Amino acid sequence: MKSRLLPAFALFFVLAACSRLSAAEAGAPRWNILFVFADDWGRYAATYAAMDGRPSLNDIITTPHVDRLAREGVAFRRAFVNAPSCTPCRSSLLSGRYFFNTGRGAILRGAVWDEKIPSFPLLLRDAGYHIGKSYKVWSPGTPADAPFGGQTHAYEKAGRAPNNFSEEMTARVQRGLSVEAARAEVLAQVRGNFDAFLADRKPGQPWHYFFGTTTTHRKWILGSGKALWGIEPERLKGRMPAFLPDVPEVRQDVADYLGECQAVDACVGELRARLEATGELDRTLIIVSGDHGMPGVPSGKCNLYDHGTAVALVARVPGGRGGRVVDDFVCLPDLAPTFMEIGGAKPPAGLYGRSLLALLRSDKSGQVEPDRTWVITGRERHVESARDGFVGYPMRALRTKDFVYIRNFRPERMPMGDPKQALDPAVLAGDALVEETRVGFADMDSSPTKAWLIRHREDPKWKWHFEHAFGRRPAEELYDLRQDPDQVKNVAGNPAYAKVREELSSQLLQRLTAAGDPRVTGDGMTFERPPFTGPVEEADGARAQKKKARKGE
Repeated sequence: MKSRLLPAFALFFVLAACSRLSAAEAGAPRWNILFVFADDWGRYAATYAAMDGRPSLNDIITTPHVDRLAREGVAFRRAFVNAPSCTPCRSSLLSGRYFFNTGRGAILRGAVWDEKIPSFPLLLRDAGYHIGKSYKVWSPGTPADAPFGGQTHAYEKAGRAPNNFSEEMTARVQRGLSVEAARAEVLAQVRGNFDAFLADRKPGQPWHYFFGTTTTHRKWILGSGKALWGIEPERLKGRMPAFLPDVPEVRQDVADYLGECQAVDACVGELRARLEATGELDRTLIIVSGDHGMPGVPSGKCNLYDHGTAVALVARVPGGRGGRVVDDFVCLPDLAPTFMEIGGAKPPAGLYGRSLLALLRSDKSGQVEPDRTWVITGRERHVESARDGFVGYPMRALRTKDFVYIRNFRPERMPMGDPKQALDPAVLAGDALVEETRVGFADMDSSPTKAWLIRHREDPKWKWHFEHAFGRRPAEELYDLRQDPDQVKNVAGNPAYAKVREELSSQLLQRLTAAGDPRVTGDGMTFERPPFTGPVEEADGARAQKKKARKGE
């Protein structure tokens, strides 16, 4: 009797367990997921040089590891963030929602994660994944890690030097190490943190690791691009986009930034090498991207031009065909449902993003899914003190193959913030414009480029560049990418483009309304009231708590 009952009970429990599996879980590939997401890393990798179709910054960057991923996998030509500011971008990324539907996650300073909004890392954890992260996922403060489960899942004991590559390598070189030895010491921390994460998983357990280096975020060591990464600034001459002055000081600044992009590539190479060494490579989806464009320059971070919203997106897919270039428009919130589908997690309500799994598994290049032909981008508030009253600069944009249409909802405000002390002679004579973002025009990070632009604002040759960067903008902007890929000639007032402008404006507002954007629904004043305006004591307190936790206080 006993020998008959045991198999029967075993069969019962197997059937019961199977009955609890959703269709998504049953068909999920359950790959490991390595996600490299670099702060302020725009669309900079050598693999994009051929896609640019004209001289560009990608002509001089060297990224062998990202390029290898593209050869073995897929590069997305038209990948965009939802918001070119770190916290709202990451809010949309982690939730799969539009940034404006993430509550206080829609702004930078003063952000608080809404615990009612599911995030893909915790959904993967609940689906049986081992999850972990190194460095930045969401910010600010300890509550900032809420969408990833807090410090419980942090792997950073090997060190945090990869967050500041140029500073850390320079310090080691000054102590007598060679450049190669200094680089190896920093990369050893990448390896150590990743190895600790892998060692903590259960046998056979799928995993998700989020590597969030901030090395491409300001600031970095002047001259480090050449000294540490072999990037000669003069090679940029003639390759600068129209909105960047093609002068030695700005070329130097850009070269140093590209050096940090090469540092990201070096981290990618180290992580991939560990996957090969552990035999995990062919069971792991590797995706690399960044949270918006270049900081501290015109048209970049905090702007809805491509220089601010377009990002690299390259993936190596287990069993997938390599060497593909996909032209479908994708937005980073698409990654949340992608990872959910891979892990068999049930998608929550409120998603805007659409899974990319079919695109990743496809063997086609070009336009794969015919309806992926546009993305929406936008922002509200970045630096809280950029303008009097702690107000933001609300913008939304519709990006299609041939056009960028931008709606500036409060054109009377300064897009990069009020001048404040930035034009004071004492400030102009010192280093504040290079060192201190909040001295003025605070929605552009402090940088040598920012200082140069402000100091040359009265020079007739460069006055346009200053106005383009910091001046007021009209309520509507329209750029014809076929004629103006750098997006510097606004044709919104040109009668020849009246029909296009009307069509894109209508499409944008209809889609924002359908998505429930508070900026265009109801009285449209949600983002003009507290807690979206006002000081940010709560966020500052959270940041202080995080610092204490790191110090062991």
